[in-house]
Amino acid sequence: MVAKIDRDGCISCGLCPSTCPQVFRMADDGLAEVYVDEIPEDVEDMAVEAADGCPVSVIHIEEE
Repeated sequence: MVAKIDRDGCISCGLCPSTCPQVFRMADDGLAEVYVDEIPEDVEDMAVEAADGCPVSVIHIEEE
């Protein structure tokens, strides 16, 4: 699985890195970013939870 963020729509709420810090972090510009190429298997559920909880629905989880 891979995660993608439409950073143009990110509102910098910080929910995704607080839910799944193994995949998401806040970048130097204040917006969330994905910093892994592939979501580790043991945190896939947390990454999906972060995507589902995104208040502006800019996080997308895709199967490879």
